[in-house]
Amino acid sequence: MSTRSLDPNVAPALSRRSILIGAVAGAMTPGMAAAAGTSSVTQAPESDAIHQRQRFHGTHQPGIVTPRPAAGLVASFDVLARDRAGLEKLLRTLTQRTAFLMEGGTPPELDPKFPPADSGILGPEVTPDNVTITTSFGASLFDERFGLQTLRPRHLSRMSAFRNDALQAELCHGDLLVQICSNTPDTNIHALRDIIKNTPDLLMLRWKQEGSVPVQQPHPGRPKESARNFLGFRDGSANPDSADTGEMNRIVWVQPGGDEPAWAAGGSYQAVRLIRNFVERWDRTPLQQQEKIIGRKKASGAPFDGQAETDLPRYASDPKGQLTPLDAHIRLANARDAEARKHLILRRPFNYSNGVSKSGQLDMGLLFIAYQADLEQGFIAVQNRLSGEALEEYIKPFGGGYFFVPPGVRDANDYLGRPLLEAASGSTSPHT
Repeated sequence: MSTRSLDPNVAPALSRRSILIGAVAGAMTPGMAAAAGTSSVTQAPESDAIHQRQRFHGTHQPGIVTPRPAAGLVASFDVLARDRAGLEKLLRTLTQRTAFLMEGGTPPELDPKFPPADSGILGPEVTPDNVTITTSFGASLFDERFGLQTLRPRHLSRMSAFRNDALQAELCHGDLLVQICSNTPDTNIHALRDIIKNTPDLLMLRWKQEGSVPVQQPHPGRPKESARNFLGFRDGSANPDSADTGEMNRIVWVQPGGDEPAWAAGGSYQAVRLIRNFVERWDRTPLQQQEKIIGRKKASGAPFDGQAETDLPRYASDPKGQLTPLDAHIRLANARDAEARKHLILRRPFNYSNGVSKSGQLDMGLLFIAYQADLEQGFIAVQNRLSGEALEEYIKPFGGGYFFVPPGVRDANDYLGRPLLEAASGSTSPHT
């Protein structure tokens, strides 16, 4: 077939015979193409974002103040290691796998008589795809197995049920939790399978939950907007600025010299909650009632006395709740006063969808994740304020747990949890 353009301004027109031949070739079915010596494939989505990467080494672990990507996953594990040496082996292995997965690269080729080094679901090259992996410890890790009892973070405990909770034991707690976030769910699953493959005698999966965040079109020159949850409202309108180092030091990161164990400085408390949304009931609720329950306009995310999501509600001029009800979600969660500033948390939630319940309803809701320097002053205080809110009719927390994120891995000679294990053994290192 001629390669000349059909544009008469570029080159002479093709002959009628050439055009007919091209039309026939374009109309070939896959079977016809195969008979002609070629084959067709199911096209994969394409993106140049698969080579995006985040930094692994640093004072803090990634995946907390790192910008939230579109896909998230948490996986809780029971630790199978029997002593402190086994725990150190586990944490060093997690460090190595996290460093590789966040950087990307080509897995080694092994003898085909043995299992391959990688699952292969991303292809022969592992692309970073903006992945972050955050490891945290549950209260149960600080027991007699590893001699860590006296080193447990001061506010770390097993998550207990609040008034509206229906906690399922098999979906709660854990010795260790891994949060994996990236641009795509497949990258998260790849990372999870990599970790499981490389820790068969050290970790046993307890529960996991995947989630996503709706991607928004950028609007240059306009304020950023938070994503919507499965109730259709914006989630994160009053979140602290994760790029503000001073605010993060005050709200998120445990500071040295306080009442926490010295090894915990640079870490953060993590609250994880699996919250079912009764979306069928919600979708049959009048808009006016929905907005009063949340305390915001559904379309814009603005408070009732504002025009934009970033406008602050003025509760002082509405003391009786005639505009924003006193039991509205946003008013209970953050009263916008000096006392409320003590209880701020950094939220990093994802929406989840788990299919259909036994009663024939959509099983979907929120994978809630929040970080704070003080669990009791942060999430627990806020949740106690929310007790009895009108929103409880439409939601049901059923799983999750409290965890502590140890400080970051400083360099290639460091490893996750090193300060904790060194504190337990009474040794020190150049990193201390």
